[in-house]
Amino acid sequence: KTKKQSATLVALKQHTSKLNTMSIPAPIATGSFLYLILGAALLGLVFASRLTGRLSKDNAEIANVVVIISTIATWLFWLCAWMHQWHPLIKPIYEE
Repeated sequence: KTKKQSATLVALKQHTSKLNTMSIPAPIATGSFLYLILGAALLGLVFASRLTGRLSKDNAEIANVVVIISTIATWLFWLCAWMHQWHPLIKPIYEE
C-alpha cells in the first residue's frame, strides 16, 4: 500500500470511531426500555381496575394521566442522575 492509501485508511478509521462514540449508551437504552415497560404495566393495572369496576371512568382517566406523568418524571430524574454520574461536571480534588 502507498502512504496515501495508509493515511486515508487511518483517517477513515478515526472517522468511524467518532461515529461509533455518538451512539446512545447501552445503559440509557436499557433503562429507558425498562421505564417504558413499567409505564405499560401500570397502565395495564389501571385498565384492569377499570374492567373489574374498582375504578370509575373518571377515576381511571385521572389514574392514566397520573401514571403517564409520574413515569415520565421518574424516568427523567433517573436519566439526569445517570448522566450526572457518567460525565460529572465537578470532580473531587483530593489532598495528598
